[in-house]
Amino acid sequence: MRAWLEAALRERPGACEITVRIVGEAESRRLNRDFRGVDRSTNVLSFPYEPPPGLDETAVFLGDLVVCAPVVEAEADDQGISREARYAHMIVHGALHLVGYDHGSNHEAVEMETLETEILRRLGYPDPYCVADES
Repeated sequence: MRAWLEAALRERPGACEITVRIVGEAESRRLNRDFRGVDRSTNVLSFPYEPPPGLDETAVFLGDLVVCAPVVEAEADDQGISREARYAHMIVHGALHLVGYDHGSNHEAVEMETLETEILRRLGYPDPYCVADES
């Protein structure tokens, strides 16, 4: 995980800390419901650190990633990729959210997906957005 995080954050200057928590479906669902209003488990949730007013905003701590093992592993199996590759993608994806990337608009999605694909390629993983033709 350290290599995945370092690859995702290599453009960010200075040291930083991220907490990664691996959870089951019940906890993922609760967090997704409570913080995003979506009542289902999800593969990864990112919680960027927001310093209290008056605290130095250049803090080393970037935030938390919550990865739902059953969802990530089922997605890997469904996509026919290794579980390691899927975990790498979710950690990279979540880390990019922590530093401000998003996929709310088409433009943002293309930018974030292109960056994810490049990072994962450098790490030796396949393009996470390339779906094999099943015909």
